[in-house]
Amino acid sequence: MTERGALVRERRETAKGHAYALVTVNRPQALNALNRDLVEALAAAFEELGADPELDGIVLTGAGGRAFVAGADISELRDLTPEAAFQFARRGQEVMRIIEGTGKPVIAAIGGYALGGGLELALACHLRVAGPKARLGLPEVKLGVIPGYGGTQRLPRLIGRGRALRMILTGEPVGSEEALAAGLVDAVHEDAVEGAAALLDRVLANGPLAVRNALLAVDAGLSGLEDGLLSEASLFASLAGSDDMREGTGAFLEKRPARFRGA
Repeated sequence: MTERGALVRERRETAKGHAYALVTVNRPQALNALNRDLVEALAAAFEELGADPELDGIVLTGAGGRAFVAGADISELRDLTPEAAFQFARRGQEVMRIIEGTGKPVIAAIGGYALGGGLELALACHLRVAGPKARLGLPEVKLGVIPGYGGTQRLPRLIGRGRALRMILTGEPVGSEEALAAGLVDAVHEDAVEGAAALLDRVLANGPLAVRNALLAVDAGLSGLEDGLLSEASLFASLAGSDDMREGTGAFLEKRPARFRGA
């Protein structure tokens, strides 16, 4: 087991003997919220794990039982300028692409809240297993912003435009069974990590080169993703200069209802 900052990495084997890395986001006191340091730790971890020839796959989860990742660290968003917000979003998007492009199957084990950046992190994984009490959503509009780590692009590709728009525009989360019915998660299991390892076994029972090339082929087919991510980052950045973003993030941190003015 290795620990680097807010990430814990552990080598495990599935029931059928496949070696995988269990990567745990370990900020339970903050519901595993993403901050800049954690985003960089994820980038470094997945680059190393993707290059490790002894690992067949990766399972990503959150510590503490209450959350996978409950969103971004709002205190880091509140005072972003438009230029800083653009760079913030683009770096987050780059890290999600690192995860997506490891060349090995990556499965998110969602045992609790996966909100905002947390759901975007789960969407960057290839498959998702939820625990029975999981809650998944993109609540950014409630803060006066939009998803900036790829949520506006990956969610519609995964569950369709209509369902994705309902989640993005209302900011309301869905439970594990609704997420399963929508195709947002691939299985619901009492223990999300055990369920993810079992699903990994089903994937790894197949030809390893075929699995790797299938991941590459699907990724290459989503050729419009990069343009979409750039547009998302630009629109996210444009909101960083708005009074509504200041009000939305401030209201969240001050634990009061937001009073948006549309400016």
